[in-house]
Amino acid sequence: MSEPVRKTLSEDGVAEILVDRPAQRNAMTMDMYAALVAHVRACAQDERVRCVLLRGAGGQSFIAGTDISYFQDFRDGSAGIEYEKQVESVVDAVERLPAPTVAVIDGWAVGGGLALAAACDFRVCSEKSRFGVPIARTLSNTLSTRNLARLVAAFGMTSVKRMLMLAEALDAQEARQCGFVHAVHPAESLQAEAHALALRLGELSRVTQSAVKESLRRLLIEQSMEDDDLIENVYGSASFRRGVEGFLGRRPA
Repeated sequence: MSEPVRKTLSEDGVAEILVDRPAQRNAMTMDMYAALVAHVRACAQDERVRCVLLRGAGGQSFIAGTDISYFQDFRDGSAGIEYEKQVESVVDAVERLPAPTVAVIDGWAVGGGLALAAACDFRVCSEKSRFGVPIARTLSNTLSTRNLARLVAAFGMTSVKRMLMLAEALDAQEARQCGFVHAVHPAESLQAEAHALALRLGELSRVTQSAVKESLRRLLIEQSMEDDDLIENVYGSASFRRGVEGFLGRRPA
């Protein structure tokens, strides 16, 4: 039996992490979260990886958050604190990937799955996709403030209140209009379009992309403007020197 979270790498440097548990709408167990983090860290260490796609199998759901059976043994609020820390460590790992990331969404992206999508740099989706956090009518739990901050940055405060306080779902076009989704495609061409976007991203400077990603993460999550290490790394890089030489020599970097 194949693993429910798998990674592949194409010859053109596009890694794909697939969550494959469609009968459960790709709901995540703790072991699946651990596997996802392991694959993300492997991608971070692999110089061949130019872009990472995160996708759910089955055509009905991207990732449906955590498998609800996990919550059966919760007896007090301290279990919730520990759980949110675990989820944050997974989302943080995705967010810290130096290579660009694209969430490929075909169907529902809800709860923790929506938080993972928000941690990616870009999102493409099918026309039938829906986005929400309907916990006000289901589990009666909450999201961490860090994950709320990611959603507010991506959707805006009003849309986030609709999703969490009214338990409303946004459709693909609404998500596109507020900027959360980069592009909406027919389901049959979604994978090809996502790969094409990955190739575009992979052709550009990883040094620049990585620094921008980390600067934005610090601004949003840590409210920090400390960036001397990032600036030193970029301006001290061989990529920067090649870029200057190429520009002055009127040739591609």
